Amino acid sequence: MSSLNYIPLRATSQYSLLEGAMQIENIVKKAINLKIPAVGLTDRNNLFGALEFSEKLIENGIQPIIGCNLSFYNQKFDGSIVCLAKNEKGYKNLIKLSSELFLTNDDEKLSLNRLSELNEGLILLSGGYQSLINSYLKLGLKKDAMEITKELNSIFQNRIYIEIQRMGKDDFENDLLDISNDLKIPIVASNTIYFESKDRFTSHDALIAIKDSTTVNNSNREILTNEFYFKSPEEMIELFNDMPQAINNTLEIAYRTSFKVSRSEPRLPRFSGLDSEGETNELITQAKEGLKKKIVENKIINEEVYWDRLNNELDIIISMNFPGYFLIVADFIKWSKSRSIPVGPGRGSGAGSLVAWALTITDLDPIKFNLIFERFLNPERISLPDFDIDFCQDRREEVIEYVQEKYGKESVAQIITFGSLQSRAVLRDVGRVLGLPYGQVDRICKLVPNNPANPTTLNEAIKGDIRIREERDNDDDIASMLKIGLELEGLYRNASTHAAGLVIGDVPLQNTVPLYRDPRSDMPVTQFNMKWVEASGLVKFDFLGLKTLTVIDKAINLINQKKEMNLDISKIPLDDKSTFDLLGTGNTIGIFQLESSGMQDVLRNMKPDCFEDIIALVALYRPGPMDNIPKYIACKKGDEKPDYMDIKLEEILKETYGVIIYQEQVMQTAQILSNYSLGEADILRRAMGKKIKSEMDAQKERFISGAISNGIDEKKADYIFDQVAEFAGYGFNKSHAAAYALIAYQTAYLKTHYPEYFMTASMSLEKDNTDKLSVFSNDAKKMNIKILPPDVNKSKMDFDVEGNSIRYGLGAIKNTSQKDMIEINKEVSKNGNFINLYDFAQRLDAAILSKKNLEFLAYSGAFDSIENNRNKVYQSINILSSISNAAMEKNSNNQDYLFDDEFNNFSHIPLPEVDNWTSSELLDKEFSAIGFYLTGHPLNEYSQVIKDRKIKYFRDLNSSETKYKIAGTISYVKERKSQRGRNFAFVGLTDENNQYEITLFSDILFKVRDFLIPGLSIVAEVETQRNDNNLRLLAIDISPLDELMNKNINILKVYVNSPETILKIRDRVEENGNSEILIQILINGNDKYQTELKLGNNFILNPSIKASIKEIDGVLKIEEI
Repeated sequence: MSSLNYIPLRATSQYSLLEGAMQIENIVKKAINLKIPAVGLTDRNNLFGALEFSEKLIENGIQPIIGCNLSFYNQKFDGSIVCLAKNEKGYKNLIKLSSELFLTNDDEKLSLNRLSELNEGLILLSGGYQSLINSYLKLGLKKDAMEITKELNSIFQNRIYIEIQRMGKDDFENDLLDISNDLKIPIVASNTIYFESKDRFTSHDALIAIKDSTTVNNSNREILTNEFYFKSPEEMIELFNDMPQAINNTLEIAYRTSFKVSRSEPRLPRFSGLDSEGETNELITQAKEGLKKKIVENKIINEEVYWDRLNNELDIIISMNFPGYFLIVADFIKWSKSRSIPVGPGRGSGAGSLVAWALTITDLDPIKFNLIFERFLNPERISLPDFDIDFCQDRREEVIEYVQEKYGKESVAQIITFGSLQSRAVLRDVGRVLGLPYGQVDRICKLVPNNPANPTTLNEAIKGDIRIREERDNDDDIASMLKIGLELEGLYRNASTHAAGLVIGDVPLQNTVPLYRDPRSDMPVTQFNMKWVEASGLVKFDFLGLKTLTVIDKAINLINQKKEMNLDISKIPLDDKSTFDLLGTGNTIGIFQLESSGMQDVLRNMKPDCFEDIIALVALYRPGPMDNIPKYIACKKGDEKPDYMDIKLEEILKETYGVIIYQEQVMQTAQILSNYSLGEADILRRAMGKKIKSEMDAQKERFISGAISNGIDEKKADYIFDQVAEFAGYGFNKSHAAAYALIAYQTAYLKTHYPEYFMTASMSLEKDNTDKLSVFSNDAKKMNIKILPPDVNKSKMDFDVEGNSIRYGLGAIKNTSQKDMIEINKEVSKNGNFINLYDFAQRLDAAILSKKNLEFLAYSGAFDSIENNRNKVYQSINILSSISNAAMEKNSNNQDYLFDDEFNNFSHIPLPEVDNWTSSELLDKEFSAIGFYLTGHPLNEYSQVIKDRKIKYFRDLNSSETKYKIAGTISYVKERKSQRGRNFAFVGLTDENNQYEITLFSDILFKVRDFLIPGLSIVAEVETQRNDNNLRLLAIDISPLDELMNKNINILKVYVNSPETILKIRDRVEENGNSEILIQILINGNDKYQTELKLGNNFILNPSIKASIKEIDGVLKIEEI
């Protein structure tokens, strides 16, 4: 029998998440190797891979069969039924069934009744393993199985087949043959394919355990057999040699399902119901009216240049049938701006369009900044336009809701994305299901390099690290984990949604693509990912949420509200000297794109003095182009002479001092030297970027011949082409750089002229990120902006400007309820400040006075304005909660006490009289509530010993020395492994004014690891390394500062103002020492003291205890004798 007689109808791909273990490429390769002319794809409930599968099989001369293994329920039973698309109508019904299954059913099952309504164009297979019919047979309900099959037969008539499977798992062959004979339904041989070959059974079994969140040795779980693999035609024919008709029917079904999912031309909804001609006329009208306004607003003189460019762009847009796209984008941007929703300047190549600028899609004049339209839309290389639009992240959803309302919720969807099992993640999953100890798995995982930008594959990690290979060779469990991990790596693990992408259809989307539901979103999601949803004809629109726009908007609102101004960020001058002066200092914390330490170093060297410098820096500061930064700076400063390669190129290379930075410069070079059209030049740019030799050779010949025709020597033309090609490989899109440079400049302008407002807005947007808040707090101090502590009477939820200071927001206090903090704000706003703790307790709901809320409010100092003894507040928590409950009960009963006011306001209830926490205790608790030190710093306690021992602070470091002893408090410890496998660590340190980092190599790390504890104050002996203003600190030795503080004090004389203070001193000190304490008591406020008292001579006294005694209420001064 020919192998052509068998067609596999039941392939399951990785799109059946954590169930199918074959990627579509592997299914294609297997089909090619086995010379199979057609393959069916029947993923579980979804059509995620339908278009990709169709395209990749057709490319290789194989017929795709598109189906779906759908979950149904009937009365109390559920199971799957396989439907295959005969034709386009059948595919449309598959789309509806799959979409409905996700969108309207929480349990992802459909009623069997839906098949009676949506069966046209479909062929039904009974489902085999886990099918609805088999679920009856599994319980011995053969008669019920017969009835449900009869019902399906009446619906599908001659489009139904009974699947016979011989995989050793719930085959029920005899029962199914009886049903087939009784109902005269043909049989078909099938084999559900989950993995490629028998030897992949173990790894697939682990995959199923991952899906079910169990372990492979769990005796209660269902286990498949090793027969669920991609069998060859010969194997299937041999397996069913007693049923040749069952084999032949696979071929019959393939003939009946010769339908493929096809690519489609882009389709857009009609803008405002206009036809094609109407959209064209509307675009022309809006663009011309918009340009007129721009010319007036920007006082443009050379109008003719602008009108010529506009008309040229309009011709290209209209010829490519994209007027509707521009109108749709312009519409939702204009709507957003009309509602004061911050919109970005328009990044990506779209910023090169004058039409976009005229329509207010973008904010940068492309002619002024020499941006090229053909980089966005190239008539000689047809591609979809793609505007990347940034919105304020807090109001992005409003824009999306507007689009849904305008075009219909059924026509707007997000785009699906898939998370995969990457090297570290797959090892953790596999290790867990194999039941290996967590510590053992974690140790191996940490040997795999973690680089999200360029992930290391598991195979690369094993080859690159002898320790992994040694673990594998010495431990069979680890060897098994690695083997399974290698086989599962790269498979999809979960579905999610694209962060920004939306599609807008011209008809309800279910008419064209299958839909999915992300449980975290109310909006439907396309089942095709971004690549394949665009191939299906839907056009993607990017609605990005950019936090920086929210920062700018918040800062502007604060400025305009508190300073009674009307500042418009879009109207600020782009040549403000003060702003460039700030950038030149490298003080760029919080400034968009420019705040990294490396960027700060470059800014200090560059001293930018024009907006074009910022554009260049945004483009250059990336791997590759960074190598050109020194040349750019040297030429800018006049230390080197720019090389323009040819006098004709000076005009386009002058602004970047002869350095080719932008893709647009590559295009203009080809245009000027070799007579390329800008469309041709864009194709040249792409060829240079891809480095495909055949394309490069053809382009080089074209470039050189064009240059020769312009009188340029062939050798010189060859040299210029090679130089341009080198730069083009990593040349940046200037339109994108310019848009981001504008946002960077706007944030720099705000920080320069309104620093407290800018820092307040920045801190508000990072109120859940204490690391960033600490950075901002230190930066504010450097600018002499005071950070005021949180205050229940004065703080808002967010940070706020108070005079020239910043008031800490209640919403940023850790471990408190955001909702409850809002209620505190509301109460103060409505009824005025709290007078005292009693007032606070009885004016707020008891739920707000939870232990955790009160505890961390007290730790943070938020009650200091009504009770400055934080320990007293802490010790009063239960009493305050009781007062709140009593007040609520009194108010609910509308009762007053028949006694004095003190009984009505509960002030008769005493609160504990306790000493305040010591300075170190207070700071520790403040740190736990705020995440950094706000009202002081632990090093303050050591100030005298730091001074005496000539230890430095970070601010004291200079370029004249290379070794220092430096004091700091540990904020974090990050251990790493070098490529040679040696441990090292980055240790974060803080002092009152700075945050910095020191590096510890393995020898010193091993010695001091035990006391590298966040919150511990240390003295570090460090060696400095400087490189272009970049400072690195390498630790030579580290010791706790307490060791320096432990030198004994022989005699301590303490001056107090009352005898009661003596008892407090006694409670603070410990005995078993040999130090003496003398007490002098002040008489009635005079400088004369009573007779001296000797408290004892057996105390432990050191500078730390001395500092603790000094903080006691009633202690006036202390002297060492």
